[in-house]
Amino acid sequence: MDSRTPTPDGPRERLPNLFEVLQRRTTAPVDLYSFYIYMRDVQRSVDYLDFWLDVSQHMSLCRHYVRELRRSVLISTPELDKNGAGSKRSSQVLDNFDSNRGRTSSDQGPSQAQRQSGDERLSAFLRTDNTSNHKHSPHNSQGSELQRSEDNTPGSEVPPRPSYMNNPNSSNTSPLVNSNSSPNHTVARADIRASAEKILYTYLLPGAEREIILPQGILNDITNNIEKEGRDDPEVFDAAKGYVFQAMERDAFPGFLRAKALGNIVQPSMMLRLIVGLVALFAALWTAFVLIFLDAKRSTRCWEILPFTVGLYLLFSHQYMLDPILALAGYSEYTFMSFSRIKEPFVRKLLNRRALMCLAWVVLLDIILCCLFIFVPGRRL
Repeated sequence: MDSRTPTPDGPRERLPNLFEVLQRRTTAPVDLYSFYIYMRDVQRSVDYLDFWLDVSQHMSLCRHYVRELRRSVLISTPELDKNGAGSKRSSQVLDNFDSNRGRTSSDQGPSQAQRQSGDERLSAFLRTDNTSNHKHSPHNSQGSELQRSEDNTPGSEVPPRPSYMNNPNSSNTSPLVNSNSSPNHTVARADIRASAEKILYTYLLPGAEREIILPQGILNDITNNIEKEGRDDPEVFDAAKGYVFQAMERDAFPGFLRAKALGNIVQPSMMLRLIVGLVALFAALWTAFVLIFLDAKRSTRCWEILPFTVGLYLLFSHQYMLDPILALAGYSEYTFMSFSRIKEPFVRKLLNRRALMCLAWVVLLDIILCCLFIFVPGRRL
């Protein structure tokens, strides 16, 4: 992911979509962190989300490389820049891409065609830059030499699982950290190559450490593009990224919204409430019948309201996946017994309405049960 934290969009009168969550335009409890925990703990398929995020980070790495390339050409050829002819290739690609992002940053997010247009321009530039042996590279360093040697190296000889986070020719700091503010954090073409290979070796190859299931045709195309054609542009992963996005949108995201936008407790908490609620309700019924058959006074039977209230409250919390008091207080459960404030306005409204409905059912059934067992005539056996 990009190191920067984007500012979420203004208040929306609807639930967010998956694109908005992945772009970090939402806040708790429907933010990216909550979705990551849901994919890890409930869906057990966090590798798919990590793959999507790593591909997005690869795109950011490529964009930063083009931005640095444009800056270096403008600095090295100021007379061309004055005449309006300098760095036409890199600057035009980057300017068009950035302007496309600015035009499509609406509340609904850009359309699929608009998002792909910027990626295609950037990928086309990187492919052209790759075939020109980095004549316009801003780095006359060992990193560029390493990349040129890798271009002549077969894919089978590439070291396993290289990491763009730890480039041997740079510091241990990620090249994406403070990439827009510090000129010391530079990105070489070798970093982009290593990033693409890392994604391939981590998620896609058979037997990979975090292998994800993709159609064989997509896997073959990616492997051929990276290992045989030497490509490392973001367009290589477009088909896999789109497939993973659609899979998460279809299989995981609806359950995430049900769990976080309509409820505020997690699965372990729900099971605990179910068990304790059943025990409390059984104890309430047992106590009520005992007091009836002992012909206890009605004033004594009034204490039955306590176990009945506890049992009904916990059972309805399990049924609604919601703790009403916690929701009205403005909190949601991230993990078991770990709470965070609800910051998404529309979700806050939904949870408040459901909490009031849940409490109304608890009070109604509590009154019915208490009246039934308090006012029924006693009979001592």
